[in-house]
Amino acid sequence: MEESNMKKHLITSALLLASCLSATSGFCDTKKGEKIDGKKEFEEHCAMCHPNGGNNINAQKTLNSSSLKSNGVKNSKDIIAKMRNPGPGMTKFDKKTISNNEAKAIAEYILKTFK
Repeated sequence: MEESNMKKHLITSALLLASCLSATSGFCDTKKGEKIDGKKEFEEHCAMCHPNGGNNINAQKTLNSSSLKSNGVKNSKDIIAKMRNPGPGMTKFDKKTISNNEAKAIAEYILKTFK
C-alpha cells in the first residue's frame, strides 16, 4: 500500500511540474522560429513620433541612414541602445514594453526601410 501511494505522489508531482513548465512558455518573447513583424512593431511603438522615418520632436534626428550615422547610430545594436536609453524628447522603451526580439525586429526594419 505504501508503494502505491508513493507512485501516485510521484505521478502527481511529474504532472504538476509538466503543467508548470508548459504554462511558462507563454512568457517568452516568441515561440522558437516565430518571426516578428518589424514594420508592425514600428507602427505600434514608433511611427507616432517617427512617421515615414521622420522625427516630430527633433527634425535633426530622423531615421534615414545619414542622420542616424551623424548621430552615432550605425547598426541595430545602436538603435536598440537608443530605444532603451534615449536622449531628451524620446520615450524610453524598457524590455517589458518592447522585448529584445521585438526591438531587434524594429531596428532591422528601420535600417532596411529608411535609407
